[in-house]
Amino acid sequence: MTTDDDAGRYEIRVEGHLASRWAVWFDGMSLTSESDGTTSIRGQVIDQAALHGLLQRLRDTGLPLISVTQLDPSITESTPTPRRNAT
Repeated sequence: MTTDDDAGRYEIRVEGHLASRWAVWFDGMSLTSESDGTTSIRGQVIDQAALHGLLQRLRDTGLPLISVTQLDPSITESTPTPRRNAT
């Protein structure tokens, strides 16, 4: 069962750069190549099952996962987000 608490906006960071054409593979999430050599993947995820599906697809790219952060709903695309390491 999906609840509103399951949905949310996420930022997933990986080491390396993914071209923007990969956005389709990640359900249309936005991909940003950062100057530190990482890629930030941001967007709406409908529930935890969808998040796990995205992470499985990401695993298949072979790029190391740096972090997964649920974003505050009040944060917009132009607002910087704090970085937290996945543990």
